[in-house]
Amino acid sequence: MTTAVTIVLNGLEHAAPEGASVLALLETLGFAAGRVAVEANGRILRREDFARAILRDGDRLEVVQFVGGG
Repeated sequence: MTTAVTIVLNGLEHAAPEGASVLALLETLGFAAGRVAVEANGRILRREDFARAILRDGDRLEVVQFVGGG
């Protein structure tokens, strides 16, 4: 059985698998890592750190997706 951690993503509680990375979370939610900005616990994450940033119980994330157009 997989254990889960509870995170707050864009103001809403979500369950995430224990040990999952920010990159894995983004992929699960359908976000393209190259088109988002992620703030984790008040710090902006660099894209190259998404795979190394492991989610922990109580983490607070804000994800902003860039949208093109004109």
